[in-house]
Amino acid sequence: MSTSWIYLLAAIIFEVSGTTCMKLSQGFTKIVPSVLIFVFYGLCFTFLTFALKRLEVSVAYSVWAGLGTILIAMIGMIWFRESVTFMKLISIGLIIIGVIGINASK
Repeated sequence: MSTSWIYLLAAIIFEVSGTTCMKLSQGFTKIVPSVLIFVFYGLCFTFLTFALKRLEVSVAYSVWAGLGTILIAMIGMIWFRESVTFMKLISIGLIIIGVIGINASK
């Protein structure tokens, strides 16, 4: 795995962490998760920028957005006990197919 892909993976992890902190901040009423939103998103965009030095923007962004969306959906369903519906599961599958399609077409 190249360093660009490692940077992209780090960007995804920090983006998911920042989004999770948005939920945990309860509308900026909890100080620690509120501060962590900005820390995690700052790190996310830093690592995404490093990844884009060598990866195609279409590939990097689709993987970043797609995996981030899938992970956040899973965290929502598991950790925050959000509903698990057939439509959500089908939609996650379509995101996976889309990311694979974009990567295969490069």
